[in-house]
Amino acid sequence: MELRHLRYFVALAERLNFTAAAEQVHVTQPTLSHQIKQLEIELGQPLFERTERRVSLTAAGELLLPSVLEALKVLDAGTALLKTSPADISGHIRLATSQTFNIAIIPQAIAMYQREHPAVKITVEEFTLEEMTEKLRRHAIDMAVAYRPLDCHDLVFEPLCNEELVLIARPDHPLAQRKKLRMIELHGRDMALLPLRFNTRQQLQEAFSSAGTEPNAVIEAGTIASLLKLVQETGLPTILSRYAVPPDCALAVIPLESPRPVRTTGLLRSKNRAYLPVEAAFTALLRRVTDNYLGH
Repeated sequence: MELRHLRYFVALAERLNFTAAAEQVHVTQPTLSHQIKQLEIELGQPLFERTERRVSLTAAGELLLPSVLEALKVLDAGTALLKTSPADISGHIRLATSQTFNIAIIPQAIAMYQREHPAVKITVEEFTLEEMTEKLRRHAIDMAVAYRPLDCHDLVFEPLCNEELVLIARPDHPLAQRKKLRMIELHGRDMALLPLRFNTRQQLQEAFSSAGTEPNAVIEAGTIASLLKLVQETGLPTILSRYAVPPDCALAVIPLESPRPVRTTGLLRSKNRAYLPVEAAFTALLRRVTDNYLGH
């Protein structure tokens, strides 16, 4: 299926006359008829009923038309965007993000994006995965940087990177000098962890169960900043994404294994909402910033 097939299909669906539709798309009538037939063969069903007196859409054609119109609308808007000066692009991106990405990657991406597109407003908020999916479905936000939800039938998930979860400890902690640590060795150890409402903690609980271990979560805190501060102040270790630790942080980072907890972070958006060009431009920039930050 090629783009011209879709444009020919829309022209004929709007005019319901081969001669008028051919004039609209600047081809001959036989060419238009041939191209429409090619599209129908590829789709495996007729899109138009043809008689000597009239042309009409079939049920399949009626079903296909709204999606094609929306796709061409977004494509044409994106094409127009390429012809526009970045300084002239305007709009509003409502973005939700995980705490880890909001430490460095999201601020870097926004700073770069606003230099290129100063007229675009960006709102950034942190939510749990459950809150993000609920807001995406209500169209209360436009995009989210999160982990793949279990139920994403009505959402688009585009992977960005893999995040390894690691043990983070103060340099004087008994485990701080270890090069690797098996999950079973955390059994019964006092730790500071995220509450269970966070997807990261839920994933950790699955890893603990798989390893047959259960640390003692004597402190639970809902932000990365508070957990890192608690590690420094109490000496209790925690488990977070490797990228949650700032480059200049003095805390020890110890990889975990058996199992090695890894999560895939990606971009989430609703299938039931148009993907706007300003959002596509931000997505492309975010990918570049993420790759550079993670050293890919």
